[in-house]
Amino acid sequence: MEPNSASSLLFLFLISLSTPVLSDHISGNISGKPHLSAPSPALAPLPATHPLPKTPPSSSPSSSPLPKTPPPSSPSSSPLPKTPPSSSSPLPKTPSSSSSPLDPKQLIALESLDIPLSKDPCSQTSPQNLTLCNGEKPFRHLISLKLINCSDDFQISQTAIKALSTLQSLSFMNCPIDLIKLPPDLASNLRSFVCVNSMKKLTGVWLSKMGNLTELTVKDVTVNASGASIILAKMKEIKVVSISGTNLTGILPRKWHPNVTEIDLSGNRIKGPIPASMVHLGDLKLLNLSSNRLSGSIPISIGDMIMLRNLSLALNSLSGPIPESMAEIPSLVHLDLSNNQFNGSVPHFLTEMKSLKYLNLENNNFQGPIPFNSSFIKKLVVFKVGGNSNLCYNHSIVSSKLKLGIAQCDSSGLPITPPESASEAPSSSQNDDTSDDDSDVTDHTTHHHHGPNTIVLVVVIGLCSIIFLIIFCVLLSKWCS
Repeated sequence: MEPNSASSLLFLFLISLSTPVLSDHISGNISGKPHLSAPSPALAPLPATHPLPKTPPSSSPSSSPLPKTPPPSSPSSSPLPKTPPSSSSPLPKTPSSSSSPLDPKQLIALESLDIPLSKDPCSQTSPQNLTLCNGEKPFRHLISLKLINCSDDFQISQTAIKALSTLQSLSFMNCPIDLIKLPPDLASNLRSFVCVNSMKKLTGVWLSKMGNLTELTVKDVTVNASGASIILAKMKEIKVVSISGTNLTGILPRKWHPNVTEIDLSGNRIKGPIPASMVHLGDLKLLNLSSNRLSGSIPISIGDMIMLRNLSLALNSLSGPIPESMAEIPSLVHLDLSNNQFNGSVPHFLTEMKSLKYLNLENNNFQGPIPFNSSFIKKLVVFKVGGNSNLCYNHSIVSSKLKLGIAQCDSSGLPITPPESASEAPSSSQNDDTSDDDSDVTDHTTHHHHGPNTIVLVVVIGLCSIIFLIIFCVLLSKWCS
């Protein structure tokens, strides 16, 4: 009986130990709570051991380089290892797609021109862009070259200029070098040529050799040519012509390329009339013929130049009225007819040109009242009509506060008083100077009048003294006798 009693006691003891766990397990199932939240230390390790082996498979691709990263952060950290490859991929492509080196012959030519070659001449980032290259292989070639502020001993060898025959744009700025001989290949390849205050003994024949130019700029350098036609006759593709300050003589060309858009021949000694054929340049946007010796009148059909935006004919000897056809130029912004001999009345259609911002009619022979009101004048950026002795303004439509340099009109449309000088009208400082001069003149006049008055006073006093002395002597003699 002792073994049975001992075994029964052991059985009862085990049941008593397991009863709290079973009761808690049963109560948890009844309440609907998962058994993972049971506080029993015997059951807690069991659920914790199940997710651990499941987590590595899901996060293994991204967590392999970072084994200590918690599983929840593994999805968000997956892009990090992908970013470096995507951002670093263009870096190896840059060298592979980089352009080929510059032609060795042209490198030697640039060295002879003292152009710095510390960097790739074809990848300069300076604002001047001294050199530009194409993308040919196996060697790149120069297509643009600018030479700026050359030294006094600067020279271009014939070997160097031949090596640069691939140039399409060549510019000299402040480079007073001797005239170079253009190789035929370079002359035919050039599309743009700029010469500003550069080159000695420049001739029209030399310029005419660049027959394929589309842009020609020559400024502040003497050009030995008997007319612009010698320079431009062979340029069949020219669009921009700027030959200013070159003492160019002769007359204006009668034939122009129909696609030319800009003509600037200012600051020369060109004489004669403006050819009527120029009005057929329908694409012309700028025409500057100022500071020449032109005569005659403006072509009547100038209104055919419907694309014109800037017209400057100042400082010539042109005469006649302003053509009515000019009203047909809708985009005209700048009109300068100053310092000529234009006459007649100022046309009213100028007030209807909505794009007009600059109007200079000073120092001509215009007459009658101006057709402008105050609102139109204030709309303009520049408005000058002074120096026209027979021109006047109507005070009922133009405020007298506007210093126009012309007189007010009377009822007949004639100036009432002599016109005020245009140079004195807008400048208050000059008015101050004038008042100072007037005061000086007044002081001088006053001093001049004070001189004679003083002399007369002295003479009067002297005469009175003599008369008094005579009377005194007469009275004294009588008294003594």
